[in-house]
Parts: sequence; C-alpha cells; structure tokens
Amino acid sequence: MNAVGSSTKQAQVVLTGLGFGESPRWHEGRLWFSNWGTQQIVAMDKAGNSAVMARVPTTIPYCIDWLPDGRLLVVSGQEGLLLRMEPDGSFAVHADFTGTAKSAWNEIVVDGRGNTYVNGAGIVLVRPDGSVNHFPEELAFPNGMAITPDNKTLIVAESYAKRLTAFDIAPDGGLSNRRVWADLDTGVPDGICIDSEGAVWYADVPNKRCVRAREGGEVLGTIQVDRGCFSCMLGGADRKTLYIVAAEWLGFERIGEALTARTARLLAVEAPAAGAGWP
Repeated sequence: MNAVGSSTKQAQVVLTGLGFGESPRWHEGRLWFSNWGTQQIVAMDKAGNSAVMARVPTTIPYCIDWLPDGRLLVVSGQEGLLLRMEPDGSFAVHADFTGTAKSAWNEIVVDGRGNTYVNGAGIVLVRPDGSVNHFPEELAFPNGMAITPDNKTLIVAESYAKRLTAFDIAPDGGLSNRRVWADLDTGVPDGICIDSEGAVWYADVPNKRCVRAREGGEVLGTIQVDRGCFSCMLGGADRKTLYIVAAEWLGFERIGEALTARTARLLAVEAPAAGAGWP
C-alpha cells in the first residue's frame, strides 16, 4: 500500500480508480460503499479483495444502510425513493419521498430499533411499521448522519453551517431538542461516524482531512491527505480501522469530469477507539 501524507499518522491507499466513493459502511466483516458514476455498490473484505454486490437504477446521490433483518436499503436521491433490495437482487420501493422536496435526498442511517432516517430537505423517518414522518428542519446542506449506541441521539453534519447538529430521538423515533453538538470553526463536515469514546470522525472535502472531535468541538486528532475526504467509517476486525473515501473535487459544475477522471481512493488508518453506534 502507498502512504499518503498525514498530520498525525499515515493513511494507506487501499483501492484506487473508483468513480466516486461514498457512504462507506462496515457490514458483516466487510467494508461496503457506493461507487458513484458506475451505479455500483462495492464490498471489500479484510484482505483487500473487492466485488460488485449490486447495481442500482439511479445516478447520484445514492447511499446505503441495512434493516435489522439484513435487507439492504438504498437512497435513490434524485428520484426521491428509498429502495429495498430483495433476496433475488431486484429492488422494490421501501418508501416514496416524491413531492416532499425539490432537492435530492442524500444520506441514510438505520438505528438499532429499525428506524430509518434519510436527509435532504429536512429529515424523513421511516418506521419499522412503514409509517413515514417528515421533519422539515432547515438544514444547511445536510450530509453524514450517525446515531449513538443508546439509540437516543441523532447527529447530522451540516456542511454549509460548519457544524454537527444533534437531535434527541424519542421512543417512537421522533426527533426533538435540536442543538449544536459541535461548532467546527473552519471544518466542513461531510460523512461522519461515532467511536466508542463518544467522539465523532468527520470527513472534510475542502480541507482535505478527516477530523476526530468531541462534543463541544474540541479536536482530538486529524488525518490530512492529498485530496478531499467525502466520508469515513470505522471497521476492521476490532472496528479500529478508519476507512476514508477521498477524491479530487472540482466543484458541482464539474462533477461529470471528476467521475470520469477516476481520482477516488479508499484509504485506511489506525484509529484510537473502535466504532460504535450506527451506521
């Protein structure tokens, strides 16, 4: 593996030549991620062997997570649909968000009780019984989401506001008590994950780094790389490997060019604490 520069540690290059890596998830002993620009969902084992697990009928964004029974969910962002992968590999509509927003839907997280949260124009909750609630919160370009191990707090990355925002989760899945979990100063959070010490790792595209922060905003560590970091996930046998999907970012107006250039990489670095919560 090739080393990439870091301010504290060396992140190692695990995979190259991706269209655009997003939504990394550690699931059943493998790292899964969306490979934007190819319509692929890819899984990589601990030996570094990767395989295409599904092809999705959408463009971008599309992000993934799993129901407690093991069925894969895919956010079909432009279409406003939440898709569910059936045992035969086909996709069925799990929830329909069309008409609830003019912009694309984005990230997804499923908590330990089977509640599914999708963000974009606010946050949509899909309960295990199929009922849907829309919380039309004004969020400044919401990106990554994570839920604490006790299922009581949802943390959302607001990229344009440079902060992590938290909500209390009620027993029925409802959201309340919105508050600033961490003001990130110059940080621009994209994908996020939680560790066993209660800290949050956030990926940062313009600053080309992943940052570990405590509630309140104290920075505990930084991994600096040579291109924009879009998302991160703690995985590996002990859940102490931080996986980072990174790519050279040319701006929204040149995203087609970025997808064609295949500058996206999957990186890995040892983390001080294991992954916790969801995803």
